[in-house]
Order: sequence, then structure tokens, then C-alpha cells
Amino acid sequence: MQWLDYSTDNCSVQRTMNIIGEKWTMIVLREVFNGVRRFEQMRRHTGISEPVLSARLRTLVDAGVLDTVPYQESGHRTRHEYRLTDKGRDLYPILIALLQWGDRYCADPEGPALTVRHHDCGEPIAAVVQCEAGHRVEPRNAHVLPGPGAQRAG
Repeated sequence: MQWLDYSTDNCSVQRTMNIIGEKWTMIVLREVFNGVRRFEQMRRHTGISEPVLSARLRTLVDAGVLDTVPYQESGHRTRHEYRLTDKGRDLYPILIALLQWGDRYCADPEGPALTVRHHDCGEPIAAVVQCEAGHRVEPRNAHVLPGPGAQRAG
């Protein structure tokens, strides 16, 4: 396959980045994965400005990554919490891969700021690339083929 012979107009990586590629989006997802679901808590914990946080949440809701669930505290107006959908939970390996890379190349000399461990056994969680037969795959051992949606470059 000659990669340059095919169009990237319908590339799944590009379409995914259109949803999650803005720098604050993965921070918002990190918060929701870690149980922070309310706007004001997210804003305070991350330092994201209100307009940027609103825009990121709106994008994730519109894309079906997050759902909103109404709640109301006594004496206050109804607000919304943000909950992961199945589509959102499927982004977990990406977040773990970013964490692994950051721990390896960007952590403080003392080590990473947090660890993620399997609830049942206590071992660290790792993102792994493997084929459907269960073999771990490094980039040099993978090759790209045209898929059913591939279009020739025009």
C-alpha cells in the first residue's frame, strides 16, 4: 500500500481529534473519569476558564461522549452533572496511554503525581497495543492496509 495514494478526508484519527484534540478536552475527561462531574468543581480544580470549559463540555455532549444529568441543591436552580457515556468510557485507554507517556517523559524527578491501579488486585494499569490474537505489537511490527472506507486520493 502506498499511503500517499489514499485520501485522508475520512480518517478516523482526524475525526477523533476534531472531538478530543483541543488541549483542555482531555483534562475535562480526566476530571470526569476521576469522579468530578460538576461544572464549578471542574473549573476550580483545573483552572479552566468558564467559557473554555463550557465550550469543551458542549462539544463532548454534542459528540455523545458525555451526558448531562440534572441535579438541584436546596435553594439553588437546577444544574447538570456530566457523566460518561459508553462512547466516553471507550476513551479510557487513550487517557491511560497519555498518563503512561507523561509518567515516562514528563514526571517530576520524584516520580509521577498519581498512579492508577486495578481495583481488584492493586496492580498498575497500563495501555497496551495488541492484535486480536493477543500479541503485543510495536509500531515496527504493524502495517497499514486500506480499509473498507478507503478512498483513492484525487
